[in-house]
Amino acid sequence: MINKVVNNIDEALKGVESNMTFMFGGFGLSGIPENVISRLSKIDLFGLTCISNNAGIDDFGLGLLLKRKQIKKMISSYVGENEEFERQMLSGELKVDLIPQGSLAERCRAGGAGIPAFFTPAGYGTEVAEGKEIREYNGKPHILESALTADFAFVKAWRGDNAGNLIFKGTARNFNPLMAMAGTITVAEVEELVPVGELDPNQIHTPGIFVQRILQGENYEKRIEQRTFRKRE
Repeated sequence: MINKVVNNIDEALKGVESNMTFMFGGFGLSGIPENVISRLSKIDLFGLTCISNNAGIDDFGLGLLLKRKQIKKMISSYVGENEEFERQMLSGELKVDLIPQGSLAERCRAGGAGIPAFFTPAGYGTEVAEGKEIREYNGKPHILESALTADFAFVKAWRGDNAGNLIFKGTARNFNPLMAMAGTITVAEVEELVPVGELDPNQIHTPGIFVQRILQGENYEKRIEQRTFRKRE
């Protein structure tokens, strides 16, 4: 069994360069690769294209990279929690490709499965469909969407083993497994790293074949974007 454990975050990021395309797993601030993002925000990497469901918040997640203007283009679904993102987009500093959430997920999955493109009804009749091929299936118009891949995919799992097998927890299971498949090099940081054989094979969400590097994460903040409180009666 191949041991894919790296000793530290810098070893995990070996080979990253400016102008690359990165995928970041997570949903909102849930299940984002906090350790990787923090380290990337301290490296002189610029001109990045980042694929992520969200763009973090101003002082956390991908907001840290946006603050240093390391990102030239965002491919995302929901970006409403980041004022710096809004400022850069409206000023023209940041290129943005907004994609329906289901289409974004399927484009990542297709990239990992080796499917170059697919037709979907989502987005037809909107700006999303501009310049794209349209075909009719079952009496309904569909637009052609291309698969998404990345030079590096960065994901965060609840548990993982030395061979790169991963288990995600709760909401973190949304985009992480899809993006883990679509990176040329996939780096997984985990809350708990265990020896091979410790994970129940029936519980594994991402097989180690999709992961090239894995490391034990630390000091997870697990922030919440918006807190809602119930009034006391």
